Amino acid sequence: MPDPAPALETKAHLSIERLSVFYGQTQALKAVDLPVYRHEILGITGPSGSGKTTLLRMVNRLNDRVRSCRHEGRILLGGHDIYDPTVNVNLLRRRVGIVFALPTPLPKTVFENTIYAARVAGLRDRKALAERAEQALRDAVLWDEVKDRLNDSALALSGGQQQRLCIARALAQQPEIIMLDEPCSGLDPISTLKIETALQDLKARYTIILVSHNVQQAARATDRTAFLLMGELVEWRPTAEMFTNPRDRRTADFLEGRFG
Repeated sequence: MPDPAPALETKAHLSIERLSVFYGQTQALKAVDLPVYRHEILGITGPSGSGKTTLLRMVNRLNDRVRSCRHEGRILLGGHDIYDPTVNVNLLRRRVGIVFALPTPLPKTVFENTIYAARVAGLRDRKALAERAEQALRDAVLWDEVKDRLNDSALALSGGQQQRLCIARALAQQPEIIMLDEPCSGLDPISTLKIETALQDLKARYTIILVSHNVQQAARATDRTAFLLMGELVEWRPTAEMFTNPRDRRTADFLEGRFG
């Protein structure tokens, strides 16, 4: 059981309780207990295969159609189990947005990419869509670069711009929580800095979960860090404490680059 670290708030926005996940006979997560507090950036780090992406997929219910996947335990959002049969999965995914490592712009204009989820959710007013797009692009630190290119294909943007566009697309649906799975992998340092800067501004309005195997990024960009290893949550602590005084030797070895 990980040593509980001081909480940023007394009540979790999202609460992962004794979550175990299996793909057939393979166990990907082992009784994970992890609270996520409002207006924090929670970093989840660990080597490849440690269960980081599986955890995000469970929170967003992206494993629903994976027949071999089953789980034990609960995930509570606002105190309600997201796997309750009465939960509307589409509404859940509007509340919990996700951005993946590989930018996935649609073969549409920059504008249509940005407001895609909002339009699918039923927003039709052109002025409201334009306002939603501008705010999301500003939040993703992209507006100044694309404000004169809104009708251009999103596929013409650079890789770093495409990733920030994907973040803007997630923000435009106005979620409560935004999860990012290795959003800076493969990006240049300037694009990485812009994304990290955006996250610091966004946490005033959103709860953010940032998965990264890059320990330097976790140290720079997060308020609290959780370390996963082979499906086990080894420990979680405020980031400054985690990096200066990890409680578990495995955490120290990973953070110091001895494996991973």
